[in-house]
Amino acid sequence: MNWEEHIDINPEILVGKPVIKGTRLAVEFIIDLLAQGWTEDEILCNYAGITREDIHACLRYASETLKMERIYPLQGIHIGLTQDKELTNE
Repeated sequence: MNWEEHIDINPEILVGKPVIKGTRLAVEFIIDLLAQGWTEDEILCNYAGITREDIHACLRYASETLKMERIYPLQGIHIGLTQDKELTNE
């Protein structure tokens, strides 16, 4: 499945968050519903403007985005949390 057929990223819609085309439903919102235990059928019943393929496109987008994520340590800088949870630069 090509998620680009179902997902739109436009700075003028929800400040550029990826949304299901033709809606203001953010990909992260759909992923969050699934993470909370909603079924595809429950989502489709409550949000009539989307399709099962839209939901699958949200999952594909999330999967591909996570695969591209990289974290690079900064040389010589260690940032940690103190016991009272304030950021420190040690």
